[in-house]
Amino acid sequence: MTKIPAEIPAPAPAAPPAPPRPAPVEDPLWYEIVWGQFRKRTLAYRSLWGVLALFVLAVYAPLFASNKPFYWSAEGKTEFPWFRTLFDRNFYENGIDIFFNSLLFPGTLFAIPAIVVWVRSAGQPRSARGPARQRAAGLAFGAWLLSFGLLLSFPQQSPKRLYEMEEAWLKQDGTPVTAIYAPVPFSSRDGDMERANKGPSFSDGSMHPLGCDSNGRDVMTRMLFGTRISLTVGIFAVALYCAIGTAIGAVSGFFGGRIDNALMRIVEVVICIPSMFLILTMASFIQDRSIFHIMFIIAMVAWTGPARLVRAEFLRLRELDFVSAARAAGFSRTQIIFSEILPNALGPVLVSATFGVASAILTESTMSFLGLGDITVPSWGQVLRVGRETGAWSLILAPGFAIFLTVSLLNLVGEGARDALDPKLRR
Repeated sequence: MTKIPAEIPAPAPAAPPAPPRPAPVEDPLWYEIVWGQFRKRTLAYRSLWGVLALFVLAVYAPLFASNKPFYWSAEGKTEFPWFRTLFDRNFYENGIDIFFNSLLFPGTLFAIPAIVVWVRSAGQPRSARGPARQRAAGLAFGAWLLSFGLLLSFPQQSPKRLYEMEEAWLKQDGTPVTAIYAPVPFSSRDGDMERANKGPSFSDGSMHPLGCDSNGRDVMTRMLFGTRISLTVGIFAVALYCAIGTAIGAVSGFFGGRIDNALMRIVEVVICIPSMFLILTMASFIQDRSIFHIMFIIAMVAWTGPARLVRAEFLRLRELDFVSAARAAGFSRTQIIFSEILPNALGPVLVSATFGVASAILTESTMSFLGLGDITVPSWGQVLRVGRETGAWSLILAPGFAIFLTVSLLNLVGEGARDALDPKLRR
């Protein structure tokens, strides 16, 4: 018999390729949650950009207003006076100007690579993104800090040489001079009595959009450089009194007992005295007041607010389970305070600091308006005081609007930060 071959079974169909595993979803960190909530507050988010615009304006103020030419050429000799005088204490007598000028030139130079790294690492996983951004920010800050220290020893030019340079730049004896000036070619410190109390003018020969004060100084220039003073007072005074208040509140809330009672009695005594009266009294005892004295006086009065906030948070947090676990694990008191409790107690302080910057700017402007500020710096309060004395509307409206705008933006940012930090108000 013929054997019929068995049918060859058809090959099994190939299994479909396994779908790619989805990338693991990283849980957002605390600051990422807060930032996402803050961005949903449209008004607060736009106000933050307004504050950043004011900061950029303060940093780059010499590019917009300066009586030193960027480029000067005459009789075959070329100089760059603007750059040469950028870190000269004979031109910029105040240390705040030197600080902002260091942010203008080397600060911008070192910040550009850090910003590039920050943007390019946006799509990377957190394990790679975090260290790259930290290294870039650390290197940029370290390089700027080193350059700032070197710029403090920048060689100063002799007053005689300065006078000769000024005469050469302003030479009008027929010698052909080629010079490029800033859009507002005036100084915030030097004035011309021939322009005293001059109203706003927009002619090419003497453009003063906001006029001149009683000493012949251009008001537009003083307003630009006054942005530096206001932001510096607000930020550094708040940083100082928040540090003092946080330290006192942490000690009071953690230890309690007699220490808490003693510190709280001091806080109550300071709070009972009207803050403005106390500030004016302290300022009247200082003969030659500088802007740093003003920041110190504000800090000595306003530290009680952060102290009470931090104390309340410490009293609440020290009884929670994670603190008890830290004690059981053998953590020292220092580790428990700074590593466990303090990071969780800083939320209210951050919100208070945002509102405090606006309050400090108002306080400094009030002191300058009353004649108790630093008379050597172009403060908005001083411009407003001159406007009240002379009756010039431009000298009243310009600083008044600047103070109103800055304080309003900071208050809106503070409200947005308060809502973003509150879990009950998250959207």
